[in-house]
Amino acid sequence: MEKQKTNDRTKKGTGGYSNITVKKETATRFRSYSKKFNKSHSEVLDEMIQFFKENSLDPFGEGTKIILDNIKKLERQMMKKFDRLIAIIKNMEKTSIRPTYEMVLILYEAYVKDGRKPKREPVQIQEERRDFLEPRNTVPKTEHDRILRELESHKKRCNEILNSVEKVEPMMGKPYLKINMGIGDFESLKHQLR
Repeated sequence: MEKQKTNDRTKKGTGGYSNITVKKETATRFRSYSKKFNKSHSEVLDEMIQFFKENSLDPFGEGTKIILDNIKKLERQMMKKFDRLIAIIKNMEKTSIRPTYEMVLILYEAYVKDGRKPKREPVQIQEERRDFLEPRNTVPKTEHDRILRELESHKKRCNEILNSVEKVEPMMGKPYLKINMGIGDFESLKHQLR
């Protein structure tokens, strides 16, 4: 089966060579395997033997079982570590991520409720009190009439402005009021109110 022959020829920096007889298929498999490492056949075979010795492996005996046991042990250890990582992530989710998310969700829901369905409180209009406009002995009649005319003029102008107001409901954000007024009219109103 195994035949060894010592060759007296030597290469630079290497020891002597010996021939080993193996099946053709095995030799082909070994050559293709050793090509993966870009090493000589001798170097690959030496490393394989060293690996088996260092790890106390016997390809035909208990060594294979030891490897499988070690792999299973390593797998169990890794699963325990994964379980610990999952527990840490779940704890982070409960203590920091989830509360933050829920707070943002509550704020968003409140915003949507306010933005889409504004609460309208009934406006209570008080009856106009005109007793302060009644003529008194301290205000001359002409001055009083002029103030009443100005009041009526301001009321008319305020009604015009209120009639030009329209409600705008954008797709995003809260609804707002828009006054349809030219820039000149706006500047004039500002000047009158100063």
